[in-house]
Amino acid sequence: MTVLDLPHAASALYDRVSRFIPPFEWPAFEADIEAILRLKRERNAIVLAHNYQSPEIFHCVADVVGDSLALAREAASGDARVIVMAGVHFMAETAKLLNPTKTVLIPDPRAGCSLAESIEPDDIALLRQAYPDAPVVTYVNTSAAVKAASDICCTSANALKVVESLGVPRVIMTPDEYLARNVAARTKVEIIAWRGRCEVHEQFTARDIRELREAYPGAVVLAHPECSPEVVAEADFAGSTADMIGFVGARRPARVALVTECSMSDNVSVHYPEIEFLRPCALCPHMKRISLAGIRRALETMEGEVTIDPAIAAPARRAVERMLAL
Repeated sequence: MTVLDLPHAASALYDRVSRFIPPFEWPAFEADIEAILRLKRERNAIVLAHNYQSPEIFHCVADVVGDSLALAREAASGDARVIVMAGVHFMAETAKLLNPTKTVLIPDPRAGCSLAESIEPDDIALLRQAYPDAPVVTYVNTSAAVKAASDICCTSANALKVVESLGVPRVIMTPDEYLARNVAARTKVEIIAWRGRCEVHEQFTARDIRELREAYPGAVVLAHPECSPEVVAEADFAGSTADMIGFVGARRPARVALVTECSMSDNVSVHYPEIEFLRPCALCPHMKRISLAGIRRALETMEGEVTIDPAIAAPARRAVERMLAL
């Protein structure tokens, strides 16, 4: 089968992902995509997709794509009555926090996060006892309960801004140890870090970056700040997924390596076919639990609804909204 054999509407969508999905595989995706597009209209629903989602989700059914901060902001606006989060569970919780009257669905409730699982509200309480004068800055990659125990949230894109906005000499920063250390290197504020790590980004090493440069001379290396400080030091630029996309669009390097989750390079490369994207990537097993079939099933059955205890939701919402207000 060739692209010319496909129906016109499907062909237009297929063009977006043809570099990653062979024509003979497309029919396996097409039925789910057409059903999702129809169900979104019927349900007055939108799909929010993180930058780590696979191309057939990111480019074919998502209404809004971006990093955690962009998705959080988008979740706070819009007229859709149903939000489907093509991401992990904490992202769906954040969408629900900001849209308490809307229905928020997660296609697979098992889509978790190693960072979110690394800390509990009791851990925050112990940190406050040890450092009673230090406010708690919590990465959005956490449960609503942990957010509720915190003073303000942050993302990898705005962590430094959030820390310095508090006007204090010392803060507690949870749960990502590497993000905290990378922020500490850029500020005079003392950072008390928790020891959580992203199971994807902690796999990369400084040696990996050096070997990549030897194999691909002239490659521009962009690293996510959830990578270790040693990896960030070896990179040409470090930033959130949105920052990485902005760098590629502005600089247009001939050859670039995005040191982050695998699907990120696939999704960005669609817009820049002239750039060679190297792929020193690691798959996120949690993100990959989200599938077209799962999104379709969620919209058909309205199962996988995210609910949050009101006693937790109110303080968690304040922590997120305080971040968004900066």
